[in-house]
Amino acid sequence: MKKIKKIKIKSFKSTSGKLIPISFNKKFPFPIKRIFFLYGKKKKLRGDHAHKKCSQLFMGVAGKMILNVRTPYSKKKFVIGKNTNYAILVPPKYWCSVKFINKESILMVMNDRYYEFKDYLETFNEYRKYLLKK
Repeated sequence: MKKIKKIKIKSFKSTSGKLIPISFNKKFPFPIKRIFFLYGKKKKLRGDHAHKKCSQLFMGVAGKMILNVRTPYSKKKFVIGKNTNYAILVPPKYWCSVKFINKESILMVMNDRYYEFKDYLETFNEYRKYLLKK
């Protein structure tokens, strides 16, 4: 499996506020096909699935959340928030769930593939079996 990466996000502060530009150039980790925003209720989970082919880049927009990434053999936890200066790049074949810590949390997710129902592994048991076939 490919490695999970923290991608540094540049930001520029001034007395009038903060600017966070995202350029989809050659330095960006993959071509973007889809962007969506997750709005979560406090202490609730979202996601809780894996993808066969889709890579995802998770970036906090508002509030604070915990991205849990796991395989049958390991777990990793990332705290993401509106002031976090990085995004988390998760390649395919990792199980991901997001727990929202604050009431008004928003997570932006950028994908390298369009939505495909067949790409989702919706139960951890199904995910485990899929990995064993590879």
